Amino acid sequence: MDLGIKGKSAIVCAASKGLGRACAWSLAREGVRLTICARGEEALTRTADEIGKKFGVPVNAVVADITTPEGRAKVLAACPQPDILVNNAGGPPPGDFREWTREDWIKAIDANMLTPIELIKATVDGMIARKFGRVVNITSSAVKAPIAELGLSNGARTGLTGFIAGLARKTAYANVTINNLLPGRFWTDRLKGNTEHNAKQQGKTAEEVKAALEKTIPAGRFGTADEFGAYCAYLCSAQAAYVTGQNLLIDGGAYPGTF
Repeated sequence: MDLGIKGKSAIVCAASKGLGRACAWSLAREGVRLTICARGEEALTRTADEIGKKFGVPVNAVVADITTPEGRAKVLAACPQPDILVNNAGGPPPGDFREWTREDWIKAIDANMLTPIELIKATVDGMIARKFGRVVNITSSAVKAPIAELGLSNGARTGLTGFIAGLARKTAYANVTINNLLPGRFWTDRLKGNTEHNAKQQGKTAEEVKAALEKTIPAGRFGTADEFGAYCAYLCSAQAAYVTGQNLLIDGGAYPGTF
């Protein structure tokens, strides 16, 4: 299916690897011109080269920390008028809330709530003026089913979710949609790190914890990056114009609720 976004421009944050890379890859497959960013130059450059060679689209790689004002300014200077914005940032570390300081909380909120809001603020009016815009915020399934050791992420991402619920209804008239994409368990560096953390806490090996986690997923496996990227690309499509303000799970059926 032609998603109707060929020639559009996109900013994809934290795109050097993992789920951000998967989103950039899927958008490039549809002919979208990319500006991708990450803090690590080597991985980012490699990703940009691979995508450009594979799909023949322009890929502008910007080495920047998107969670800082300076980093956001650098990315927006490279692509000031994106048609598509994919907000993504690494989640805060797991742990016990008793050990978290105020600074830990501020850092989590800056990265996982305020950064997406600032990027939306900088780009949404241009989208409204052009009568096309797609914003996808990569959050977490923990927004619907909190994960105890990820309290920093639970809190910050839920704050973003509440903000988006109000904003998305104000932009839909102009064909500008804003949605949150909630990944469950994908075998990324993030999940590997959390698995190792839990293994130490439980006195088990990482492989034992991984196998136990997979058994809790009705699909019987972790998700793949390609699956996630394809879902993101659909939310950015012309066909998804009637989907906005939603929290869309991609978790292999792990969330057990009716709603």
